[in-house]
Amino acid sequence: MEMDILSAIEAASGKFSKSQKKIAQYIIKNYDKAAFMTAVRLAHFAGVSESTVVRFAAELGYEGYPQMRRALSDMIRGKLTSVQRIKVAKDIMGSRDILTHVLSTDIEQIRQTMEDFDSAEFSRAVDAIVQAKNIYIIGMRSSSFLASFMSFYFNLFFSNSRIITECPDNEVFEKLLMLSEGDVLIAISFPRYSRRTIKAMQYARDVGATIVAITDARLSPIVELADIPLCARSDMISFLDTLVAPLSLVNALVIAISEKAPVDLYARFERLEEIWDEYGVYEQI
Repeated sequence: MEMDILSAIEAASGKFSKSQKKIAQYIIKNYDKAAFMTAVRLAHFAGVSESTVVRFAAELGYEGYPQMRRALSDMIRGKLTSVQRIKVAKDIMGSRDILTHVLSTDIEQIRQTMEDFDSAEFSRAVDAIVQAKNIYIIGMRSSSFLASFMSFYFNLFFSNSRIITECPDNEVFEKLLMLSEGDVLIAISFPRYSRRTIKAMQYARDVGATIVAITDARLSPIVELADIPLCARSDMISFLDTLVAPLSLVNALVIAISEKAPVDLYARFERLEEIWDEYGVYEQI
């Protein structure tokens, strides 16, 4: 698992100038606020110049200040309570138009996901899922809709796909009872990360199943348990996270897997269309 930014600051503290130490001290004490500050604003609160903030980011090994701020954001989103999120969101949005802010954030998350994505890991995930004896999909809390969306389409071309969403702790293991080597567990979790999902992944590792993780960043606690981690950016908007980029990743997985699935999709959907027409599943327009 990658070192978080606070650990990186502590490790590099001996090399900091007097001004850089002011920035480090401010971030350590106020990281929940600093994660959403511009370089100008952080400089103001730390009592240094903007250029010093930019040099501080470079000293920590980041390409620029935006990358450092992103690392801060990745670190804290899984730690903030809903009440803290609402307070931070008010500071971020201020009087800005909410619709414009949310749509702009979603666009930016997809752009960053495309920029950082590991295509080789994506191909490995597709191959592992297609070749699996059985496919288990787990997503709890806000991630449950991503799991349900994926499961809906997997069930159209796989007969060995199962889903685990909201249920008590003990039922998670009951539903994973038959999980074994040769199976794949697709674990989906975004801040705030679900303990039940993490426990399920630990069980899957113990029985030798392959684990594909879909999460927001390399610092996510589910990455270290995964054989194949897939990261799609998400961002905090008030008490919720935007999951547009993760949904786009799920879309890509479904399409890629459908092309390699050992079924005649044309025949499968042709039969489905006949059934839908016969039983009036969809309104005719």
